[in-house]
Amino acid sequence: MEDILERFWKGINNYTKLSDESRSVWEKGLKRKVYNKNDLFLTEGQIPRMVAFVGEGLFAQSYTSEDGDTIIKRFFPEGYFVASTSALLLKGPSMFTIKALEPSVVLEYNFNDFKQLTEKYSDIAAMYIRYMELHWIIEKEPLEIAFRSDTAKTRYIQFLKDYPTLESRLKQHEVAAYLGITPTQLSRIRAEL
Repeated sequence: MEDILERFWKGINNYTKLSDESRSVWEKGLKRKVYNKNDLFLTEGQIPRMVAFVGEGLFAQSYTSEDGDTIIKRFFPEGYFVASTSALLLKGPSMFTIKALEPSVVLEYNFNDFKQLTEKYSDIAAMYIRYMELHWIIEKEPLEIAFRSDTAKTRYIQFLKDYPTLESRLKQHEVAAYLGITPTQLSRIRAEL
């Protein structure tokens, strides 16, 4: 557990430095869990309770469109926190399924317990605020604009920049599902580059 725990604290330090006391109380709620390829972390319609830090492996967050296509909203490789955040905040059913695309090892913690820690420890609250600012505002807004205005080729090039190590780990249909195009369209884009 030390290796994944070290990665977890290194990831947290990207947002803020926590006191020893804060680290200790948060660490008590961390549980190591292993997911096999295709195991579900969360299913569409389920009310989530947990957040997971990916120590090893890869997850995808997806939903099914009205015409039955699977749309991948986000990938969660090593160092990312996996969750259906809006469902956690609303304490309601998730609009997404989150699935392991590879054998994965995570540290999970209960979101409600974590929220209570943010009320008691200002440094944990500061980390949470910084995380939300970076990932739910600063990163999210340009992505929303890009998916409405950029060409598929431009989105693919941006995907390669955002996730430089993922393409070799993903199937063609998974990359296409993230870009909102067909695998055939992706093959044409790849041939042009």
